[in-house]
Amino acid sequence: MSVVTVQLGQCGNQVGHELFDVVCGDAHDGQRRSYCSVSRERFFHQTERGDLVARAVLIDMEPKVIKHSMNKAANSGRWTYGDDAHFSQKQGSGNNWANGFCVHGPRHEAALEELVRRQVERCDRLSGLMAMMSVAGGTGSGVGTYVTQCLRDTFPKSFIVNQLTWPYGTGEVIVQNYNSVLTLAHLYGLSDAILVHENDTVHGICARLLNLKHISFGDVNRVIAHQLGAVLQPALTTDSHGLYSRNPLGELASALVCHPEYKLLSMSTVPQMPSASIAYSTFSWPGPLRHLRQMLVSNSKMEEGIDWQVRLPAASERSRSLTGGGRGGGRGGGGAAAAAIFNRSLANLLILRGKDVYSAETGGFEDPALFTSWLSPRDAFSLWKSPVPFNKYEKSATLVSNSQALLRPLDDMVRKAWNMFASRAYIHQYVKFGISEEDFLDSFTSLEQVISSYSQLS
Repeated sequence: MSVVTVQLGQCGNQVGHELFDVVCGDAHDGQRRSYCSVSRERFFHQTERGDLVARAVLIDMEPKVIKHSMNKAANSGRWTYGDDAHFSQKQGSGNNWANGFCVHGPRHEAALEELVRRQVERCDRLSGLMAMMSVAGGTGSGVGTYVTQCLRDTFPKSFIVNQLTWPYGTGEVIVQNYNSVLTLAHLYGLSDAILVHENDTVHGICARLLNLKHISFGDVNRVIAHQLGAVLQPALTTDSHGLYSRNPLGELASALVCHPEYKLLSMSTVPQMPSASIAYSTFSWPGPLRHLRQMLVSNSKMEEGIDWQVRLPAASERSRSLTGGGRGGGRGGGGAAAAAIFNRSLANLLILRGKDVYSAETGGFEDPALFTSWLSPRDAFSLWKSPVPFNKYEKSATLVSNSQALLRPLDDMVRKAWNMFASRAYIHQYVKFGISEEDFLDSFTSLEQVISSYSQLS
């Protein structure tokens, strides 16, 4: 089954290009034939000459990034974007969500829907659609949200997953928190799952794990693409009976989003190291898996700097907490999310790729103390495997987690947006395009409920 990606705005188009580059390079002729076949069907369609064309639609309100992405793909000599699969204008959204959602999106709705429909019709079987976008600017967030709304109306039975790039905490755009609040609040009612990558976290990986001195957006995008590829490339699931999974988006959403109030997914991958070091490094499974589990428990963002002091409660402590005697996440004074003793999960998906994958011991990820009390570990934990090494790593592990990991950055973003809204800063720039103060209040209310739900996981 195939995945159609919709790349929106500068960030979405750049991350999308890196993703296709990763999966095309990974599914090379030296890999197992069945793995390559499934991967190529998933991400590309072939022309009569055998050329690989990405199953993607590129959308931006300015043409520069789209042209650059299409030229880079063509110059790679391995794959291309379709000549009839892109849309751009000559005027952007001005970093204004309302301009993208209320003006550009509706104005070009018919053309954008037609581009997506063409890609869907090229699929023999559709797994779903993945919209890739930033939440900080105007086109990615505003047009991206509008396009997602149209996709939900046009393909009501298809899985829709949104991949969101979260802005730097120090600020890229003065109104980024407004744009983020409006985006997330609307997507929560439209998307089946929301994969979040925090720029601060990915930047830290580039600096501390990859040892990059001058970090570019391209470096950040490649890390994001590596993590996405590790999830979306073919794998063997529990129910696949020895065949590679055919429905990656549906199985991802089914494994991790068991309640409509909990859709935020974070990702961690080990190991990550400079490409020059990979050939000289060997790993056995216990070490990386031990690190990955502790990253989950302590909500550490990367292998370096893991907090080993954070521990799961003993069985007796967990019993007390379930009867009201323990303390978990919660809302602190002033609207800030109180720090949990450990990172509680609703559901986790572990994906192992590479050598000796069937000998890896993963029982530590099934510990009931990791999970909320109202799901058994059997239902809350999923394991996918592939004996094929991924992206040059002999062994690699990726964890996709529906947990409290994104609670604090979400709470910080909502708090900053609310503080600006309280003084009515820049509100007039949204009102003039059709977004009212009541729309802001509805979005704040929606996300406060999400924050409350994640805070009270027990």
